[in-house]
Amino acid sequence: MKHLRMFCIVALLSLAVGLSAQTAAPAAKPTPAPQAMASPKPAPTLSGAIDMQLNMLEKGFVDAAEAMPEDKYNFSPESLKIPGADYATVRTFAAEVKHVATANYFFWSSVTGDPMPASIKGPNGPEELKTKAEIVKFLKDSFALGHKAIGTLTTQNATEMVINVRGQQQTRIFAASFPVAHAFDHYGQMVEYLRMNGVVPPASRQQN
Repeated sequence: MKHLRMFCIVALLSLAVGLSAQTAAPAAKPTPAPQAMASPKPAPTLSGAIDMQLNMLEKGFVDAAEAMPEDKYNFSPESLKIPGADYATVRTFAAEVKHVATANYFFWSSVTGDPMPASIKGPNGPEELKTKAEIVKFLKDSFALGHKAIGTLTTQNATEMVINVRGQQQTRIFAASFPVAHAFDHYGQMVEYLRMNGVVPPASRQQN
């Protein structure tokens, strides 16, 4: 009886092993194909890299110029009569905008060969421009010349000398790129003028 029981156990184990061997293994899940690697972006050109900076400047500067109410365009901190402050010689908001546009023409015309606007008689632009719309248009037109000037830049001609309207020699890359740095300096002043009049600069407004 004992041997019969042992025989049955061995037989059952053998049957179980056999069935296990005959059971097909579950099909392996297909390995997902590796995602195609994104093609690297082509390296920017010299003119493209500088034009990106101009785009950033132009957006912020024009937005700031348009944000100031027209009745505040002749504002300067001198009118606030802050004790101990000396704002007697600073530019008005309008003069800041016209000065930057004038400097833009000064530098970029030497790169493109375009003549300076005949109406420019001094560092603060045409005196006959009085309204906000006229001044903003003057600014936008100067930035259009900037894109044209920067578009001429190549690695081959970047260090060529160009001559500005004063007869001064500068490298093409300096004349094309310096107006960006110059305008950012004045943009900081315009931001202060906006805040002094209760206007939050567009670039500082919370984005929804």
